[in-house]
Amino acid sequence: MVDMELLTYLEDFLSPERRARFEEILEKRTRFITVATEDVWQMHNASAVIRSCEAFGVQQAHLIEGKFGDKLDRKIARGAQKWVDVYRHEDSGSCMKHLRSSGYRIVATSPHATSSSLADFQLDQPTAFFFGTEKEGLSQEVMQHADAYLAIPMAGFTESLNISVSAAIILHELTNRLRSSDLPWQLSDAEKLEKRMDWTRKSIKSLEAIEVRFQRERDAKSGK
Repeated sequence: MVDMELLTYLEDFLSPERRARFEEILEKRTRFITVATEDVWQMHNASAVIRSCEAFGVQQAHLIEGKFGDKLDRKIARGAQKWVDVYRHEDSGSCMKHLRSSGYRIVATSPHATSSSLADFQLDQPTAFFFGTEKEGLSQEVMQHADAYLAIPMAGFTESLNISVSAAIILHELTNRLRSSDLPWQLSDAEKLEKRMDWTRKSIKSLEAIEVRFQRERDAKSGK
């Protein structure tokens, strides 16, 4: 639960424009869809996917990093990792288990499986979209255990797109569709407060000293 007294105190260190911007963006944020990248070895690709999540209002992203480790380039992400909740997983199985336990359907994006095209895809429940590397695609584990498959229609000789391009196309289409639907895609009031606190804390220099001062002032008021 968010400490509202502390949040109010900390928000005084932000400009009114900054506070208003946070509230405006939070109205467009969603956890209804999320993405997972599987063992992406090119650092700029994973980073660009996080950047696309932030740009299109997707609040969560999952990185499966069992083979290659941390592949997030903060220069390419351009600060997006500050505003998106990034979860790291050691393997695809644990990632899928985590997402299913959180209520998500698993959708593998692949041009080679029997897939729904993007235009025909039915987005009617919380969904996690899995993306593999451009060269090898998704692992057999994900392909075998996915609940559904999704492909971006191609009109040329190229059979696949760069992972970051694929993610951007899918997120652009589906977030637009979400916002014009009656689905419960928005963050809850509690989730919005949680992110207001998180983003506010990340925006303040000397945060630790300020929070110590706040606690001292609160203790003094209560006679402690």
